[in-house]
Amino acid sequence: MRKSVSQTYFLTIATVILFGLFSMGILQIGMSIHYFTNERRQAMGTALDIMEVQAQYYADADPDHQAAVQSDALGQQLELINSTTQNMLMIANSDGLIVRSAGYEEHMNDAHLTQAVMQRLDGGEDVYGRDDLGGLLDQKYYILARRMNVGDSHFYLLACMRSSTINEYVGDMFSSFILSAGLTLLLSSVLSIVLTNRITQPLHDIGEAARRFGGGDFSARVAPSGDDEITSLAQTFNSMAVNLESIDKSRSQFMGNLAHELRTPMTSVKGFVDGMLDGTIPPEMQHHYLEIVSQETGRLARLVQNMLDITKLEAGEYKVHARSYDVWETLTGVLLANEQRVLAGKIVINDLAPVPTMVYADPDLVHQVVQNLMDNALKFTPPGGNIRFDVKRLQPGIVEVSITNTGEGISPEALPFVFQRFYKEDASRGLNAKGSGLGLHICKVLITLSGGTIRVDSKQGEWCRFTFTLPEPPAPPRQRRGGKKEG
Repeated sequence: MRKSVSQTYFLTIATVILFGLFSMGILQIGMSIHYFTNERRQAMGTALDIMEVQAQYYADADPDHQAAVQSDALGQQLELINSTTQNMLMIANSDGLIVRSAGYEEHMNDAHLTQAVMQRLDGGEDVYGRDDLGGLLDQKYYILARRMNVGDSHFYLLACMRSSTINEYVGDMFSSFILSAGLTLLLSSVLSIVLTNRITQPLHDIGEAARRFGGGDFSARVAPSGDDEITSLAQTFNSMAVNLESIDKSRSQFMGNLAHELRTPMTSVKGFVDGMLDGTIPPEMQHHYLEIVSQETGRLARLVQNMLDITKLEAGEYKVHARSYDVWETLTGVLLANEQRVLAGKIVINDLAPVPTMVYADPDLVHQVVQNLMDNALKFTPPGGNIRFDVKRLQPGIVEVSITNTGEGISPEALPFVFQRFYKEDASRGLNAKGSGLGLHICKVLITLSGGTIRVDSKQGEWCRFTFTLPEPPAPPRQRRGGKKEG
């Protein structure tokens, strides 16, 4: 079963919290036990110190030390110390006989310490541990014992604390920990659910918008809120949606334009052919209309070829074979190829002053660009008008080529759109029906592939100029002494 982001996030947070609480609880209980045992040991040590002071006082006051230690007065002092420190107290004589005790339910007087216990105490240092004094106690106690010397005799002082005291303390600590951990986990769960919903809701919105988008609703958008990564994702999705919607509109427009461009010449061809077949067009006029059919067929062929060129160029299938060559070779070659159209249109070509200018580009691509721009200039230059070619080194590394023609020019409103596919500005330039509206778009794609840029400038009613740039050839490596090349 697939887990949602909410479930994964909640389980992750819960696992981290539980692990943290468990680790913190173990550490806290361990530290508390250590603190409690140290505190109780200090309390037992304090109790022994007071017992020793009191026993020493009564022993010094009575030459019979044994009788002084067994006196009721000292017993009362032991009961007072017991009620204050909550420790069971015992005093044993040198034979191990317990002569005084306080705080134990059973009568400890007349009981004996084992030899093992006394041997450990005879070492001279306080002894601390957990023991039952050889069965003398009903369970193991935490015991702090000390030997006290009084004159020629000695006594054993013991302060005992039940093990159950620590167990009760640990139990109380564990209960408090469980309660606090449960409350913490509950509050954390509520907060994680709230935070998860805040995080996942935008993701749900993005997913819903993506499903609508995948279903063909290109108007689907996500309303971003905040400034986190999910908001950035929503903004990226909206940008993608805008781009895809634009592409879809462009595709629809492209298909509509393409259908229109194909339908127009095909309708003309079919009409003229049907007219000749059914006799509407007399035999003496058929040659004229066959020439029109040939022109329309040629227009269809050029349109199809242009579409193939655009498809290859935009798909990246065309390989650029750049080399260094003089760009004037292309300009003069195109001019000579169009000589008949120039003469037929009575167009004046301004004096050419070719100065060898080297560029680094694919000659075939540049030739197609110049041919398209020349064809465009010939269409819209009126009889007696001028066409001018200019080439100059714009700056180090860039060569600028421009083709200018006189005529109606392009309106300022149309200038931003002239390089779009199928764009025609019939109203301002008198663009004839023979154009497909693809030539300038192809020019832009080809120049971009060549590493340059293309732009158009115009003064409506006077002139129009198309300008493109090409890179210069890379500088040859310098020769170093000894015939080796640098770079």
